[in-house]
Amino acid sequence: MQELDLEKIRQEIDKVDQQLADVLESRLQLVMQIAAYKKSKGLPVKDKNREAKVIEKVAGFLENKEYSVAVKNIMRGIIDQACLLEETALSEENDKTYEVACFGPAGSFTHQALEEYFHGRRYNRHHFQTFEEVIASISDGTMDYAVLPIENSSTGGITEVYDLLRQYDCSIVGEQCVKIEQNLLGCEGASLGTIKTVYSHPQGLKQCADFFHDYPDIEQIPYFSTSKSAEEVAEKQDVTLGAIAGKQAAELYNLKVIAPAINSNSNNYTRFVIIAKKPEIVANANKITLIVAVKHETGSLYKMLASFYHMGLNMLNLESRPIVGKTWEYFFYIDVTGNLADPLVIDVMEEIKSKSTYCKVLGNYRAYERKE
Repeated sequence: MQELDLEKIRQEIDKVDQQLADVLESRLQLVMQIAAYKKSKGLPVKDKNREAKVIEKVAGFLENKEYSVAVKNIMRGIIDQACLLEETALSEENDKTYEVACFGPAGSFTHQALEEYFHGRRYNRHHFQTFEEVIASISDGTMDYAVLPIENSSTGGITEVYDLLRQYDCSIVGEQCVKIEQNLLGCEGASLGTIKTVYSHPQGLKQCADFFHDYPDIEQIPYFSTSKSAEEVAEKQDVTLGAIAGKQAAELYNLKVIAPAINSNSNNYTRFVIIAKKPEIVANANKITLIVAVKHETGSLYKMLASFYHMGLNMLNLESRPIVGKTWEYFFYIDVTGNLADPLVIDVMEEIKSKSTYCKVLGNYRAYERKE
């Protein structure tokens, strides 16, 4: 009889242990969010005052105060392990060398964005020729991170990148903005008077339309990359050839800047996204990118977007892409302010899902902050 009672008690303990495991797992997940926040703010892992308050608070919840000493000791152990977990996570991140995919060759604006975003971290840079090769390297786990252009302030969104982000299994974990200053580059001895032909990416040529209007005799040759056009001019060493590219390409290929900042729009920026295989928890994340589709009926898009307005969230960007096989139906790519750990934002996301036929969150990350 006594054995049966003991077994029942142990079964009850097993049930409580299962609940305890769930609670501890939830607590440790929150600890990792705190670790990310402390890293972003440069704060130390340990906070003795906070730890003491937590221990006393938990002991205060007890109905039977006889357990206070035991519970305090248990909490000290939990906090010690949490601090160790934080320190290990931060140490591993600081020591790791990341493999980072870059669209386009060295000297490109994407290369510049990569260097600015990963400044202070150790990484190996890998160059890919197509957007899909870059994203595939993340999806298959070959690369840890990748950098891709997604939007230009003058020419708008890059549709192929939007499509690939939906098709592949990856997440946006950050962003970087780069001011685009196109320059006319040439080899030693070249000048505006000698240049007859200019190579550049079609976007680079388009961004310098006013310059070419003033120099109509210069032939424009579209090339697949601004930095590759600079490399071409450097290899040929012909004073009649020029390239439209950034100053980084000029430095890389030892070309001189013949005419600086010739792009028509002096306030021209490209936004780049940093992507990874899995979402990353960032305590100070304030921007969400998601994809939705709605029923093909009157008012469906308005009703879905109104959820952001009614909840006080600011929509930053909206792009549409056709759904293949469904005439006049679209995927909508949305950037909106918010943090997915915020209960209000969680409610909004649930409402968006209920009003959508398709909903995928691409990432929740820290928005780029321009340094003046």
